[in-house]
Amino acid sequence: MSTGTFAERYAELVETRAARPGAIAEAAARRARPGIPLGAAGRLMIIAADHPARGALRAGADPQAMGNRRDLLERICAGLARPGVHGVLATPDIMEDLLLLGELEGRFAIGSMNRGGLAGASFEIDDRFTAYTAAAIAAAGLDGGKMLLRVDLGDPATAPTLEACGNAVTELAAHDLPAMVEPFLSVRRDDGKIANVLTPEAMIKVISIASGLGATSAHTWLKVPVVDRMEEVMEASTLPALLLGGEVPDDPEAALAGWKAALDLPTVRGLIVGRSVLYPPGDDVAGAIDAAVELL
Repeated sequence: MSTGTFAERYAELVETRAARPGAIAEAAARRARPGIPLGAAGRLMIIAADHPARGALRAGADPQAMGNRRDLLERICAGLARPGVHGVLATPDIMEDLLLLGELEGRFAIGSMNRGGLAGASFEIDDRFTAYTAAAIAAAGLDGGKMLLRVDLGDPATAPTLEACGNAVTELAAHDLPAMVEPFLSVRRDDGKIANVLTPEAMIKVISIASGLGATSAHTWLKVPVVDRMEEVMEASTLPALLLGGEVPDDPEAALAGWKAALDLPTVRGLIVGRSVLYPPGDDVAGAIDAAVELL
């Protein structure tokens, strides 16, 4: 990939995708991996960019923010260029764009696995594994897999999602790869939309459920939101955890304060944030990334 302007690099990426699809496997094969396991890297800062594949394009007030791929990739690249950023979490399409752009050298690359629970769909809780498989993650030389686990006790579709997540944890462990589980206790509101229950009690329950998935928890990590009484919440498991960012916050300073307090807890190993730093108030991606990294 050329080292010209981002516009030139993006144009080359589009042409390569059409004319040389094999270039993706070639880029994956020659990618320099971090050289150390995820847990040996100290406090981690990972950029999350797997929202579009689930049809979740909103960031802040813009319902289509993540629908422009060139703009999204430029923001991710700007974030990855900042000191202290360790890698990215993405679906195959975005991961392969970043591979072709040469942005994953020496960085952790976590593949997002289940994107079938489309945002706003009647079947949203039935979160099918429609992206990476454990075997594909291993074959591509990626550094782990991530899955979303929303537990709705009133929706029978929760059961197959639980089973699929448990199988994915087992399969990733068989490849000695981390499984990153993002658990929520969820309910369907009167308007039909899925809402995550962000109380300490709900998070304790769902962390307890997520920690027991699979034939072994040796390689399992958690991806959790910051809620009230985080010290009590994180005592629900001994598994390492990363804090997620969620939506673009109305009060960025309050969000930073919440991350800072939770980062002092023994099982919390860093941040894995997306929209809150890629589409921050004021649109200063570098500044938002730097403020998050400073907490580490």
